[in-house]
Amino acid sequence: MERKHALLIIDVQNDFCEGGSLACQGGAQVAEDVTTYLRDHASKYDIVVASRDWHDPDNSNGGHFAASGEQPDWVNSWPVHCVAGSHGAEYHSNLDASLIDVHVQKGQGKPAYSLFEGTTPDGRSILEVLRESGVTSVDVCGIATDYCVLASSLDARKLGFEVTVLNNLITGVAAESSEAALQELLAQGCKVVSA
Repeated sequence: MERKHALLIIDVQNDFCEGGSLACQGGAQVAEDVTTYLRDHASKYDIVVASRDWHDPDNSNGGHFAASGEQPDWVNSWPVHCVAGSHGAEYHSNLDASLIDVHVQKGQGKPAYSLFEGTTPDGRSILEVLRESGVTSVDVCGIATDYCVLASSLDARKLGFEVTVLNNLITGVAAESSEAALQELLAQGCKVVSA
């Protein structure tokens, strides 16, 4: 069987870029760099998938949002971000969404860090989409290295995909936890390379 290759773009959204409610330094640059990379390497991929946090507006999303008047712990609870249908939940304008084949929404009413916890608008799991497409290996990029990029990459590995993280097309919440995430990915058999 022919081996197929996918690019997974994780959460390149306004709220995770400069000016957003949960901004990661360099997010806007990652959005721009992913677009440039994809335009230059489109033929490398059989399918391009992008995820977005898509949280409910009227609840804590299973404790994912810090309760009103309380400070987030920045580990399990966070400021309100990426509310479904809001400007913050949209892809950053530097990311050319026309290059994306499949869109995934995750976190509807519950915490969800991995792209594999989300669904397509027609309700399919991304695992189903990738399997139907014959994908055996994935490259991963996006935001944030130490949370959603990490979780998505680890899940891809556990599900049997060859995983390569493109370390010049990611940015994280914090330098120390991002470096720890990359070390964990290497320990779990993922590759970490410069695109």
